[in-house]
Amino acid sequence: MQLIKSLIKTSEKHIKVAKMLEINNITKETVFVMYYESLREIMEAMAMKDGYKVYSHEAFTFYIKEKYSGLIADKFDRYRKLRNGVNYYGKELSIDDVKFSIEEINKIIKELKEKHLKGIEK
Repeated sequence: MQLIKSLIKTSEKHIKVAKMLEINNITKETVFVMYYESLREIMEAMAMKDGYKVYSHEAFTFYIKEKYSGLIADKFDRYRKLRNGVNYYGKELSIDDVKFSIEEINKIIKELKEKHLKGIEK
């Protein structure tokens, strides 16, 4: 339970730090990656709550699709691929894409926390 709480707290810290940064041509990919990591940490907390330890980001897609929502899994997988492009291939994202992604990631995190992690004290 402590690890689950820690993951939720770390997820929230990533969001707080990301919100401190203005989204511009220098910060846009960094901000996006921080939001992605926040979402991944929430999914990892859910998996731990369900008794699973997930060892790859791609596996979260299958876990979420199997246990919860195909739509959320598909969105996560899209963001996973964008993040991989940024981290491993130097891909740049547009500011509009980053802003849209952040908005959608925030909605997904809120939904997952309310539906699947409610009542877990930090």
